[in-house]
Amino acid sequence: MTNSGGRHGARRLLLQALYQRQFTGHEIAELDEQFSGRDEFATVDGDYFRAVLNDVLSRTASLDETIDGFLDRPILQLDPIEHALLWIGVSELTSQADVPDNVIINEAVELAKEFGAQDSFRYINAVLDKAAKSLR
Repeated sequence: MTNSGGRHGARRLLLQALYQRQFTGHEIAELDEQFSGRDEFATVDGDYFRAVLNDVLSRTASLDETIDGFLDRPILQLDPIEHALLWIGVSELTSQADVPDNVIINEAVELAKEFGAQDSFRYINAVLDKAAKSLR
């Protein structure tokens, strides 16, 4: 599998893991064990999944503070899917210098189209575009 395909799959699992965490409070080890045990994990970039998962969960509060600066509403009003996608996107923008801005944004938009509310992809695009211009 190509690196981009492996990373797309990793982001998809990250979205699911971070969505789940918002409701269960599971910690890194539990999420890693659960998601790495899935059959599809063999087809994703597992190192990338773990790197971003660890980054998001080790600095959730600071990511939320950063994200909040780009929102037009209180962060608590974000849909859980949107919140998870923004964690992933801002984490990547600030800790994955090898990944181009447009790739990060496009991946988040595609996942928002697949899993989010009807127009959430537009919101994700706008917020991450602002974030990319400011953070990189």
